[in-house]
Amino acid sequence: MVRVPFRAAADRVRHRLTRFTRPKSAARTTARTPGDLTGSAPKPYVRALSMLAVVVIGAWLGLLAVGSIRTPVGPMDTNMTLRPSLTGGSKINVSPLGALELDSHIAPLRLDVDVDRLDPVRSQALVDQPERFSGLQDEVTRDVAAGTRELAVRSCVAVISGATALGLVVYRRPRRALAAGGLALTLLAASGVSAYATWNPKSVLEPKFSGLLSSAPSLVGDARSIVTEFDIYQQELARLVTNVTRLYDATSTLPVYQPDPGTIRALHVSDIHLNPAAWHIIASLVEQYEIDVIIDSGDTMDHGSAAENGFLDPIRDLGAPYVWVRGNHDSMVTQAYLEKFRNVRVLDDGRTVNVAGLRIAGTGDAQFTPDRSKPVGGKAAAELEGMRLATSLRDQEQAGTPVDIAVAHDPNTARQTDGTVPLVLAGHLHNRINEQLKGGTRLKVEGSTGGGGLRAVQNDKPEKVRASVLYLDRSTRRLQAWDEITLGGLGLTTAEVSRHLPEENLKKDAPSSPAPTPSPTRSPARPTPSP
Repeated sequence: MVRVPFRAAADRVRHRLTRFTRPKSAARTTARTPGDLTGSAPKPYVRALSMLAVVVIGAWLGLLAVGSIRTPVGPMDTNMTLRPSLTGGSKINVSPLGALELDSHIAPLRLDVDVDRLDPVRSQALVDQPERFSGLQDEVTRDVAAGTRELAVRSCVAVISGATALGLVVYRRPRRALAAGGLALTLLAASGVSAYATWNPKSVLEPKFSGLLSSAPSLVGDARSIVTEFDIYQQELARLVTNVTRLYDATSTLPVYQPDPGTIRALHVSDIHLNPAAWHIIASLVEQYEIDVIIDSGDTMDHGSAAENGFLDPIRDLGAPYVWVRGNHDSMVTQAYLEKFRNVRVLDDGRTVNVAGLRIAGTGDAQFTPDRSKPVGGKAAAELEGMRLATSLRDQEQAGTPVDIAVAHDPNTARQTDGTVPLVLAGHLHNRINEQLKGGTRLKVEGSTGGGGLRAVQNDKPEKVRASVLYLDRSTRRLQAWDEITLGGLGLTTAEVSRHLPEENLKKDAPSSPAPTPSPTRSPARPTPSP
């Protein structure tokens, strides 16, 4: 019983072989039965297109399978890959800072370089022996050349193997399969010649930055200054590598905490002061940390004039709801302009909103001092505004709708809410404060997310850019942990991320503190991105 289908299959294979090996004259004289299409041969251009499709698909599959290498480049461990592309060029990914693209060549192949990590031994050696930076350029050049040669050899093998294997599967004839492999090698060689002929070494002077690296040109100046002041550029490069090393090292020192799948993520920003770079930083953090709500504790502007209102327009495209309170540099004109935005919730006079599962209340600053004049009411006015906010919070609690987070600009205002809310956020000081108040309320004062704004250039040293990611339990809406993100001033030449856990969550005997670390068998739906 088993021999019948086996014999039928063998007869079909034998029939096909006979049809392909039989002389053409015999094929013409062979009688055809109705519906028999075995005698019809495909047209030449159809065969050529099918062969080209087999070659391209096979080469692409080969590159995906084995067309990449891991190679060290200076202190970095990288992964180099060739990818099909219509425009060519090179792309360097430095996660999580962003990426830069170079118009290095024009060919149907793109070079992708992923910086996986900085090797702690090699990078520490550079930090300990700064004189080695003088030879870093030659070392990187040698590493890139060696990696490119190895990648070229492996890509040739991958392309030929992929096209040949797919040709053998499709045509089932070794000669056609070898022809596919040869054509794939020819196309790869032509791509290499095109890349060599159009190679543009000056593309490294005009890269396209994305992510947090969008501010990278300010690290070392423009292309002209790099060429004319190469010694200074080397020094800046040394400092940048040192600081990026510290950024990667920060990952290993973070306290153990994995947010629960239901964790609410809030981004606290403050005191942007008309710095346009802040919007790029905020947008990047929203994407990387999958932020649910942005809370701005004021001083977004400098003078609060109508002419400044256009600066606020990028808020529409940040990708998350935006909760805002007025600072002493923001005017009622500013407030009225923001109230028109669909994704903005303006809080004033104790107003309360429900956003991303949180109940948030806030009030604007009691003073308006854009010219840095001494406020008329001073601290007393700020405290009086805080008392009004505290009264509103108590009314909410008595009504059965307690507030989870209160927001004010001045810390003097925020302190008056002690005992009426679990968490209160503020700004104004351009410096971070984390304090557990006597009544149980946690006060968190954020630094300047705008690095002090454009006025920071008046200082001897630029202020650092600061923001914080707050993790709150969705059921209790209590603070579980927070990440403090600090970038080094206007140049953004340093980057630090530090994680903190509330003291009450660290006490094992705390009766009501939820465990900050879920069971190892649970996998968070949104893992925290590596800093």
